[in-house]
Amino acid sequence: MNVYDWDDTIYRGDSTFGLVLYSYAHRPKTLLSIPRTAICGLLFVLHIMKKQTFKENMYHMFTFVDDMENFIDEYTSSHLDHVKDLYKQRQKEDDLVISASPEFLIRSFCEKTGIKACMASPVNMHTGKYEGLNCHGKEKVRRFYEKYPDGKIQEFYSDSYSDTPLAEISEKAYLVKGDRLKEWGK
Repeated sequence: MNVYDWDDTIYRGDSTFGLVLYSYAHRPKTLLSIPRTAICGLLFVLHIMKKQTFKENMYHMFTFVDDMENFIDEYTSSHLDHVKDLYKQRQKEDDLVISASPEFLIRSFCEKTGIKACMASPVNMHTGKYEGLNCHGKEKVRRFYEKYPDGKIQEFYSDSYSDTPLAEISEKAYLVKGDRLKEWGK
């Protein structure tokens, strides 16, 4: 099996940041969340607030979206052009996406691109609250082995060295920079 990160790996850009901007433009009530996000963002930058707490406060904006399921479908459908050709050329039946972005967002993208398996951060789409740990770093490895106890990763792809724990358990690992690949750590 090949395993991929999502943002800046398969998807050009950050899909969650894109969702936030899209929300402001297409569901104006979400603009009411800007002061909360700004204050929490400052606390995060100053290392007073943890990353997961900041993200949960930012995701509070979802409470202002009455039709969240339709909205996510609308957003992901309108952003399929962000899926890189680099991935389309390598796509296999048993690919797995593991991402720190909200699972409801990643699952919608994966369903539309023919990716059958994904793991991501368990965020309630209606409240913005986490229902588990942020799927990042070592948590990605823990969740991989929880679902695939005897799983073996032939190739792993990510844009970030924060995914080194997954790279270390893979036969081959590649760093994705734009549309180019380089061997992990070289």
